[in-house]
Amino acid sequence: MSSLREELILKLNNKTAKLGVVGLGYVGLPLAVEKAKAGYEVIGFDVQDKKVELVNEGHNYIGDVVNCDLERLVKDGKLRATTDFSFVKDVDTVCICVPTPLDLYKQPDISYVVNSTKSVSKYLHKGMLIILESTTYPGTTEEVLRPILEESGLKCGKDFFLAFSPERVDPGNKQFKTKNTPKVVGGCTPECTEVAATLYRNVLESEVYTVSSPAVAEMEKILENTFRNINIGLANEMAILCKRMGIDIWEVIDAAKTKPYGFMAFYPGPGLGGHCIPLDPFYLAWKAREYDYHTRLIEISGEINDYMPEFVVENSMKLLNEQKKALNGAKVLLLGAAYKNDIDDMRESPVLKVIDNLKKNGADIIYNDPHIPEFTHRGVLYKSVNWEEEIDKADIVIITTNHSCYDYETIVAKANILYDTRNATKDVKNNREKIHKL
Repeated sequence: MSSLREELILKLNNKTAKLGVVGLGYVGLPLAVEKAKAGYEVIGFDVQDKKVELVNEGHNYIGDVVNCDLERLVKDGKLRATTDFSFVKDVDTVCICVPTPLDLYKQPDISYVVNSTKSVSKYLHKGMLIILESTTYPGTTEEVLRPILEESGLKCGKDFFLAFSPERVDPGNKQFKTKNTPKVVGGCTPECTEVAATLYRNVLESEVYTVSSPAVAEMEKILENTFRNINIGLANEMAILCKRMGIDIWEVIDAAKTKPYGFMAFYPGPGLGGHCIPLDPFYLAWKAREYDYHTRLIEISGEINDYMPEFVVENSMKLLNEQKKALNGAKVLLLGAAYKNDIDDMRESPVLKVIDNLKKNGADIIYNDPHIPEFTHRGVLYKSVNWEEEIDKADIVIITTNHSCYDYETIVAKANILYDTRNATKDVKNNREKIHKL
């Protein structure tokens, strides 16, 4: 066992190890690029032919990856992609970075993780390191991955190494990216933890913090996003109450955050988006039932956050009513489709639920997003319009994503009714009487 561990650590330290990454999406591709930039030869695995083709052509499709970096690494032979999992036999480590969505009943769907692990298991060899990065419920690594991998006849901690290290990617974050975000690692054995930590210390510039087990690392990631989910839920509930009381919630938060301790600012909005915050708490809620515990706070915050798209539409309806107009038949211009500002990511975007609620009430919907030229939702193709040409024709304009490239002074001046769900117009000087906020 020690010889396998020492041999792999040596290869990781002298950069002769060949690394594999399964899943070339928002997490996997930036990770593969950083590993290749650190000097390793990297193979990316994905089931989507198009992604593999784009990577091998050096064409980037992820915002957090620098285009010239990908092009150079592919050209230099440091990074390539394939749909053929038989090449797993040639790598020393595999990081699994595949989606972990919820099903219709908000229960974990780990089928992508299971299928990826089965594909890896077919070609598992002695001395290999497997790391799961996909966010999931505590116990997945040891209860699901380990048995699948041990079907190969090899034993975890003896013949191969297995760990969990949660991804912490924040798309669009200008300060913290894959390279400099602190990493948490928990292995099935101390040897597994040591080998996995060695890999990340050779790739990242950030601290690598080790914990006692995969379950601790899995729970750590759930705690991060549950913390945010609950606090955003509180901000949203305060926004609902402040609206009824005629108080500006944004001014309230600005005042509260002047306190140098005991308060952390979270902001309301049209709903939660992204792959993590809307989903991860439900992984914990689902797992908690196994221990006969009902996670009340998590589920209540989820209910509040899920209500926000409907709240946005209800307020839009009231604003139109004040102008003696109905939402039914009204032309609604949505500014922004991404789940947060300045990115092209629509995963779990609250805009989709806003659209559902608007359509339910008979609205005619158009949208603009400079980062998302088109998208399909419930079988309908939506194409981004020129907002400057359409804004004065819309009965109401709703700012659903606060992209920094928008000219908010002009938007406020030209809109018939302006409803700002993101406080994007806070610095607008003129026509402030036209602005209606969440």
